[in-house]
Amino acid sequence: MLELIVNPMANSGKAMKAVGAVTARLDERGVEYRIHKTERAKDAEEIAKRLSEEDAETIVAVGGDGTIHEALNGMDCERVKLGIIPCGSGNDFAASAKIPLDAKAATDIIVDGEAKPTDYMTCGGKKGLNIIGTGIDVDILKRCRKSKILRGKLQYVVSLVISLIKFVFYKFYIIRGGEKEQTEALIACVGNGKQFGGGIRMCPKAEIDDGKLDFVIAGKLKKSRIPGAFIKLMKGKILEQDFTKFELVENVKIEFDKPVTVQIDGELYDGLDFDLRLVSGGIRIYRP
Repeated sequence: MLELIVNPMANSGKAMKAVGAVTARLDERGVEYRIHKTERAKDAEEIAKRLSEEDAETIVAVGGDGTIHEALNGMDCERVKLGIIPCGSGNDFAASAKIPLDAKAATDIIVDGEAKPTDYMTCGGKKGLNIIGTGIDVDILKRCRKSKILRGKLQYVVSLVISLIKFVFYKFYIIRGGEKEQTEALIACVGNGKQFGGGIRMCPKAEIDDGKLDFVIAGKLKKSRIPGAFIKLMKGKILEQDFTKFELVENVKIEFDKPVTVQIDGELYDGLDFDLRLVSGGIRIYRP
């Protein structure tokens, strides 16, 4: 039995079209399923928690990165397997997991494929699959939330340009063995997946099953260099820049000189401790 958690509002309601393709495929293949529609924020998390307690074997998130994030945080990752039908506006984790955007093809992977061990992250009591960070990415997401016109990657890119012009650099401290390393940065993020914002490759070398996380810091730079930095980021070449630091880690702890908002897979959390750890192979996900 597949338990489908569906966000009817994903991608401006286009997720329901994907649901039709998924159920048609499952009916054709003779696979039993139940549909659970979300009605409000955090609903997918509550549904996934309830299904886990009812001994569900496979939960399928039908929606975008937000739906996947909520399902992840509600489910019992040690016992329950996760399927993904990507039909949001960004689908960033699905891209790193190589899950096709075609609903029928993604369904076939769940029906015929194998749930493979996949890394995930924990931060301040929350789980993340894709990218966790703070800095300009948070500023961009807040601008996106306010936008009533643009959607998808274009919305993110426009918000990114505005944020690059207006952004005030974050001051923070990286904690290593009791010692503090002070720095100022445009963004500090940790990637299990490669991209955010519908295809912007902030962590282009990241792999979701290598037992490592990509810690990327884009440091302080002159305003005159920001246009060039933007172009390099859009081309997935941010790691090649002299203001960028990159290392492979299993955990990262950061302290800030004032309260900040942390984004986890595109969801915003205020007052969260940035004490991040890897759970290697901690969840089984259906993927090619």
